Amino acid sequence: MFFMDLAGSAIQWLVLVFVFTIGLAALFLVFLFIADRMQTGDAVRRNYPVIGRFRHLFITLGEFFRQYFFAMDREELPFNRAQREWIKRSADGRGNTIAFGSTRNISLPGTTLFVNAAFPPLDEQVTKTTPLVIGPNTRHPYAAQSIVNISGMSYGAISRPAVLALSRGAKEAGIWMNTGEGGLSPYHLEGGADIVFQIGTAKYGVRDDEGNLSDEKLRDVAAHEQVKMFEIKLSQGAKPGKGGILPGAKVTAEIAAIRGIPKGSDSISPNRHVEVDDWNGMLDLIGHIRTVTGKPVGFKTVVGSDVPFRELLDLIKERGIDCAPDFITIDGGDGGTGAAPMPLMDLVGLSVREALPILAKILREYGMKDQIRLIAAGKLVNPSDVAWALAAGAEFVTSARGFMFSLGCIQALKCNKNTCPTGITTHDARLQKGLVVQDKYLKVAHYAKGLTKEVETIAHSVGVSEPRQLKPHHVRIVQSDGNSVSMEHL
Repeated sequence: MFFMDLAGSAIQWLVLVFVFTIGLAALFLVFLFIADRMQTGDAVRRNYPVIGRFRHLFITLGEFFRQYFFAMDREELPFNRAQREWIKRSADGRGNTIAFGSTRNISLPGTTLFVNAAFPPLDEQVTKTTPLVIGPNTRHPYAAQSIVNISGMSYGAISRPAVLALSRGAKEAGIWMNTGEGGLSPYHLEGGADIVFQIGTAKYGVRDDEGNLSDEKLRDVAAHEQVKMFEIKLSQGAKPGKGGILPGAKVTAEIAAIRGIPKGSDSISPNRHVEVDDWNGMLDLIGHIRTVTGKPVGFKTVVGSDVPFRELLDLIKERGIDCAPDFITIDGGDGGTGAAPMPLMDLVGLSVREALPILAKILREYGMKDQIRLIAAGKLVNPSDVAWALAAGAEFVTSARGFMFSLGCIQALKCNKNTCPTGITTHDARLQKGLVVQDKYLKVAHYAKGLTKEVETIAHSVGVSEPRQLKPHHVRIVQSDGNSVSMEHL
């Protein structure tokens, strides 16, 4: 009897709780109805109170649903599922063989096709990619080991565990890691990788109290044996003609100290280096940094046309080849990992697919291709991308987003909001826990090694013994009529 009374009381309480909950929900809906009717900023919510709120919810969730339910393997942007899955399998150390034929539409204009050799080299006739020296005439030349390397991602734009995993992974794979414009952090060094120090327009990490380039701090950075080169950033693919943007929410005390800026303030870099007004000034800056550091110095930029680069090479011929940059990094104008205004990301600058062949051709015309190394960046994440870049004239390829995918990036498009669900681009300690360095650094290394191995496979299939022997005649580009043309004729 006691248990029956107890059960009856429990049921009564549950009924009361249920009714109370329904009542609260109804009151809440009434409140939302009134609020939506009274507000003036959103016409949909004003005309369709409560229900109109689902529009914003579906817009928010749509970017996730598209990836998993609606997008085909080769439809999604900026990187499709086929590209991301290749990286994931490679990062996991799994095989990348597939069955039943390619899902790629090889008749689309712009498609890259490689010219297979009738009699490719046998396994015992091929060679591994050999190191290539950058800056042979500097006090400390750099013998770069790998054709594939990590592009600039600042500590601040990406998290502490992400930087550490990339650095450790780069060391394991024998590749270099670019710091991005946010300065040199302890986590870049902790992993033991070769480092390319990027000098942005704000001079973060090598600036004095007034924001000018500090020779003393340059020497301090160069004193680290791991720092192999310096890269002056003129512009990047995400925002040609505009400096770096790091929201104040991501400027922690540590990041502020590394950059030399106030904590919690938006980190906005100038549109260009204020002391450089022309190519003469640029060559002077390159020479100054090279003299102070003793290490190779180059610059990173987006190409808008061939005219500025012809002016640069004319000036180098006039001043002498010793004043030339040791390398030029060409970024595509179609966006990168950082925050950027949409007009700049969508509308300004050439893609690397167009820009790289232009600059390589100009360097050959001026007889400077062997003195100035070309580094290609910008959406080059798969073996075909890297092989194409080498054939087009690059000596090295760097990737940021490819390595972000190897860390577990799901293309959530939250990089600028400090809410990255994978812990890569957030400083939220709770979200960072999802990125386990001990696991992720191995994925970074696997991806780098797998990418290099398959680029070598492509090279061998076209009849050369190693990837840097790839030339334009090894590549054909599909045209608007569905037929392909050799890249050397374009």
